[in-house]
Amino acid sequence: QAQLVESGGGVVQAGGSLRLSCAASGRTFSRDAMGWFRQAPGKEREFVASISWNGATTYYADSEKGRFTISRDNAKITVYLQVNPLKAEDTAVYYCVAALYPTGRSTDAYDYWGQGTRVTVSS
Repeated sequence: QAQLVESGGGVVQAGGSLRLSCAASGRTFSRDAMGWFRQAPGKEREFVASISWNGATTYYADSEKGRFTISRDNAKITVYLQVNPLKAEDTAVYYCVAALYPTGRSTDAYDYWGQGTRVTVSS
């Protein structure tokens, strides 16, 4: 059974840094594009970043360029999201996603979703 499991969330102070991890299993995800979405309290789920299957191409939400870094390790079938520096508005549940051929940045573009990891940024 295909599965994406996020980790690394928690309570972090504003100005600090955080690295989220997503471990994939159950199928060969090494050819999938992978990425991250997030959903803040009371808001819709939004695209954060994505990375091509070989790590050569990355995409970021326009509002987050410079603070977020996505990377992947295909030997471990794991994708990472580094956030630095954290802001209060980064408080959200972060979801790992995967798709062989994502069609855009909407939630419909990705076939596989993790359960999410909660990040709370305290000011």
